[in-house]
Amino acid sequence: MILFYVRHGDPIYNPNSLTPLGTRQAEAVAKRLALYGIDEIYSSPSERALLTAKPTAEITKKEITRLDFCDEKYAYEDFAVLNETGRHSWAFQNIAFKRLFNDNKVLSLGDKWYEYKEFEQYNFEHGVKRVNKGVDEFLLSLGYEHNREKHFYIPVNPSEKRVALFAHHGFGLCFLSSLLDIPYPLISTHFDIGHTGVTAIFFGIEDGICIPSVLTLSNDSHLFREGLPTYHNTHIKKNIRF
Repeated sequence: MILFYVRHGDPIYNPNSLTPLGTRQAEAVAKRLALYGIDEIYSSPSERALLTAKPTAEITKKEITRLDFCDEKYAYEDFAVLNETGRHSWAFQNIAFKRLFNDNKVLSLGDKWYEYKEFEQYNFEHGVKRVNKGVDEFLLSLGYEHNREKHFYIPVNPSEKRVALFAHHGFGLCFLSSLLDIPYPLISTHFDIGHTGVTAIFFGIEDGICIPSVLTLSNDSHLFREGLPTYHNTHIKKNIRF
C-alpha cells in the first residue's frame, strides 16, 4: 500500500476556504494523483481540505470519506501554546519550545516526551494519545495493525491500494509523528509541509511485518509542472527556470 498525505491548498482561514491559487493547486495535485492511480480518498472535514480533495475525487470518480480526527482544530487545541506576546501559536513555532523540543532531557523520554516536567500544564499528552488512537484505527481499517511497543505494523489485511488523505500542516506533523513512530518534537521542528505538498508513505512487508518508509516528503513537483509558484510555506522565493 502507498498512502499519500496531502496538505490543503493556499487557504482562506476565515471563512474556511481556498484562495484562487489554492484552487489551482488542488487541480494540479489532482492531475498528479490521477496519474498515480487512487483507490480511496479521505479528508479532514475542514472545508479547505475538502475543497482540495474535490478535484481528485472528480477525476478519479471516487467518493471522499471524512475523518473527524484529522480536523486541525483539535490538534491546535492540544499543541498550541502562548507566545511571548500573549498570543497562541503552534508550539513548534515558538523558539522557547523549539529549544526544549530538541533538548536531550526531552528526547531521552522517547515516545513519552510529553511527560517532561515543563510540559505538565499543556495538552500535549492528550493530543498525542488522541492522534495515536485515530491513526491506529485508520490504519487498521486499511489492513495494518500498529504495534506501538515494537514500532512496526502487522499486515492483517494488506493490499496494493493507493490511498490519499487530504488534511493540514499542523495536524500533518502530528499524523506523521504518530504513523512513523518518530517523537513529535523531532518531526515538528525539523520537517515542514507546503501547500498541496505530497508525502508518499510505502507500506512494504518484510518477514511478516511492515515498517513504513517515506518515499517523498511534501513534494511539489505538480506545481512546477503547472507553472505555479512554490514559495508558499517555504523559504524558496525565486522563480526557477528550466
